[in-house]
Amino acid sequence: MDSYGGVGWRGRVSRGMVPLLALHVANEYLRLGHIPPVTSGLILTNTLLFLRPGPLHRLLPSINRVWFNPHLIFKNRDLRRFFLSAFYHVNEPHLVYNMMSLLWKGIQLETSMGSVEFASMVASLLALSQGATLILAKSLLVFDYDSPYYSQFSVGFSGVLFALKVVLNSRPDADYSVVHGLVTPSKYAAWAELLLIQLFVPDASFLGHLGGILAGILYLRLRRSFSGPNPLTLLLGGFVKALSWPLRFLRSSRGRLSGRGRVGRGLADAGGVWRCPLCTFDNSEWLDACEMCSTARGTINNRNQFSVFEVRQRRLQRFVR
Repeated sequence: MDSYGGVGWRGRVSRGMVPLLALHVANEYLRLGHIPPVTSGLILTNTLLFLRPGPLHRLLPSINRVWFNPHLIFKNRDLRRFFLSAFYHVNEPHLVYNMMSLLWKGIQLETSMGSVEFASMVASLLALSQGATLILAKSLLVFDYDSPYYSQFSVGFSGVLFALKVVLNSRPDADYSVVHGLVTPSKYAAWAELLLIQLFVPDASFLGHLGGILAGILYLRLRRSFSGPNPLTLLLGGFVKALSWPLRFLRSSRGRLSGRGRVGRGLADAGGVWRCPLCTFDNSEWLDACEMCSTARGTINNRNQFSVFEVRQRRLQRFVR
């Protein structure tokens, strides 16, 4: 988040950075062959809210109506400020820096965990990070330290990005991370970035970033405490199935629409992809088991030992977990 001490908005100045963001996204698309749909949708949404082209300029609320301000949120119970402030940005560098970070984190997380689960996680982290920031700002009133934070105006997606960084660095294979040129143990990477950003960008919202880190930690602990499926994931999954049923007859000819692979098509030896020997689905290299049939990676050498019925049952098992 970027913070600001008053209600005015520093006007946008076009510096040609949005085209650079588009070029970077296109480069990732050419390198990977796809950009996961939720990640690309989030980048597009944030960019359109910043550019406000054509009729969107009149339809969308101005940034002055969505600044994240703890005092106004508590006073007016303003949920619009609570949620929409994360999708607004002060200027092009603020937008592009956050979206480049989202692109890198989103590709890794959404590819490994699936679009529906990733979307539910982002929604959860958004609510948790904004809520944590609000509670931190309110808590400072106890110490009569309200002016710098309780009355501060801020916007930006960086609170969610800090939470995503915590989740990304919690993977077993994440030993070390490079934070602005410094090699840091991954479990401390978010904390190191919090201090470095505040050191070099004093206008950044310290509480917003700290709230994001705490949201990521809380999310991981909640997920470890509950072994069942995420209710929000189930809700989003049902919604996606309801919207996509007219297109199901096209999948056999056009491949899978989720952006993570295709059955029976593409190169099995493409970078970052391994092909299931049982159902021929191209899986991300982050997965240890086939997404379609749950077959463990490298355990099946002869698919003929399974009947068509068994293959179908294995595919169905993934969707009823």
